[in-house]
Amino acid sequence: QVQLVESGGGLVQAGDSLRLSCAASGRTLMNYAMGWFRQAPGKEREFVAVISWPGSITSYADSVKGRFTISRDNAKNTIYLQMNSLKPEDTAVYYCAARQDWRIEVKLDAMDYWGKGTLVTVSS
Repeated sequence: QVQLVESGGGLVQAGDSLRLSCAASGRTLMNYAMGWFRQAPGKEREFVAVISWPGSITSYADSVKGRFTISRDNAKNTIYLQMNSLKPEDTAVYYCAARQDWRIEVKLDAMDYWGKGTLVTVSS
């Protein structure tokens, strides 16, 4: 089993930056692809960014491309989401997810483990 705990969310203004972290425990993330997803109020959960093992391949949703960067520190069993130029429409609960395969996948049902999420609120 893999336990994932997100942190770093908060209330910021439009244009600000935040860095989310996701720490894994239970087992090493070796050979696990990882991802960030988000769910805005009243909307379905959606893909944000994914990263392969060990980190050479990434993919982003069009809505965050050029503003968000996903990365991983395999020694620390942690992944990150650097979010720049935040917009009010980025307001959501952000979830970290792990997939028992080194290859990236953007579909929610391809992920095997989920964290409980961290709230990001962007005011205008």
